[in-house]
Amino acid sequence: MRILHTSDWHLGRSFHRVGLLDAQAAFLDHLVATVRQREIDAVLVAGDIYDRAVPPLAAVELFDRALHRLADAGVPTVMISGNHDSARRLGVGAGLIERAGIHLRTDPAGCATPVLLSDTHGEVAFYGLPYLEPALVRDEFGTEKAGHEAVLGAAMERVRADLAGRAPGTRSVVLAHAFVVGGEPSESERDITVGGVAAVPAGVFDGVDYVALGHLHGCQTVNERVRYAGSPLAYSFSETAHRKTMWLVELGPAGEIEAERIDCPVPRALARIRGPLATLLDDPALARHQDSWIEATLTDPVRPAEPMARLTERFPHTLSLGFAPERGDDDPLASYAQRLAGRTDQQIAEDFVAHVRGGPGPDERERTVLRDAFDEVRADDAVREVGR
Repeated sequence: MRILHTSDWHLGRSFHRVGLLDAQAAFLDHLVATVRQREIDAVLVAGDIYDRAVPPLAAVELFDRALHRLADAGVPTVMISGNHDSARRLGVGAGLIERAGIHLRTDPAGCATPVLLSDTHGEVAFYGLPYLEPALVRDEFGTEKAGHEAVLGAAMERVRADLAGRAPGTRSVVLAHAFVVGGEPSESERDITVGGVAAVPAGVFDGVDYVALGHLHGCQTVNERVRYAGSPLAYSFSETAHRKTMWLVELGPAGEIEAERIDCPVPRALARIRGPLATLLDDPALARHQDSWIEATLTDPVRPAEPMARLTERFPHTLSLGFAPERGDDDPLASYAQRLAGRTDQQIAEDFVAHVRGGPGPDERERTVLRDAFDEVRADDAVREVGR
C-alpha cells in the first residue's frame, strides 16, 4: 500500500506578517498532483491542519477545496486534529464527510476505532490519535498522572487491544500528534510541556507497523517505523536549513517499510545573516540572498541609523531585524535576553528564586509547586483554546 504522510499545514498562518495562503494553496496543488502521479492509496494528515482554533474564512475555504479535490481523486484520506486545531470544530460533519472517503479523527474516545482500507495483501487498520491534552483527557483514559506519556500510553493500549482482535496479518498504521524523544524541535511549534516533560518515548508506539507523526516542523526519522513529515512550509527562521517534504511510504505485505521523501514547493528561500551593517550591505558573498526572506542580526556596538531602510535597499524581503552588539560577558550592557536564551520557564523561575534569596535555589517541594503552577496555566490555556 502506498501512503502519503504529511502534517502541520497550519492553514491561515503568516510568516512575519507575510500572508502564506497562496503558498499553502500551491502546496495543496502539489499534494493532489502527487496523489495522482504516484498512484497513492491513502493520504495521512497528522494534525495542525489549521494554525488556530478559529481560522480565518480564507483558510477554511482552502481546506474545503482540498477536501473536495482529494475526494474527487478517489483516494481515502485520514486526518487528525493537532494542538493548534479546535478538535470540536474540525470534527463537525465528520460522519457525513466520511462517506466521501475523508476520515476525520478528532475525538479521543474513538482512537481505537480504525479506518479499514484494503489492498491485494489484506486489510490495513489506520488508527487516528488526535492531539491528547493530558489535563483534558486523563478522565477518558483513566490515567493517574496527567502527562503526555501516560495518556498516549493508555490510548495505544486501546489500539493494541483492538488490533489483537483482528485477523492475523492485519497491518497497522497510527497517526499521532506529539513530541517524541529523538525528534528535533524548531521555534515555530507551540509548547506542549506538561509536568516538566513534553517528550514521550518512541516505545509508546510499539506493536504497529508505521507511526505517522505530526507536531515537529522538521521532516525526520525517529526510527524506521516512526517518522515526522514536518510542515510543508517554513514557519520560522529556525527552519532555514529544513528541506520541506512529505513521506511516501510503501507498506509491504508483512509490514515492511520503504520510505521516500517528496519535496514540497518553496515559495521563497530563507536566510539568516549576521554582522555589522556595513558588512551586510557590502559583502559580495551575500548577493545570493537578495531574493530571500531575511532575518538580519546587527552586531554593531552602537545601533546604526535607519538600519531597516538601508537593509531593504539590498535585501528587499528583509522581515526580521535584531540587534546583538558584540560585547564581552562582563559588560554590564550585555543583553538580558541573551542570558535567558535556551532556558525553560521552569529554569528561569528557579533562577529568580535563587536571586531573591541571595544564593540557594528552590528545594524539590518548591520546584514541584512551580512546575504545578506552570502546568495549571498551560491547562487553562488549553481549555480556553478548546472553548473558543
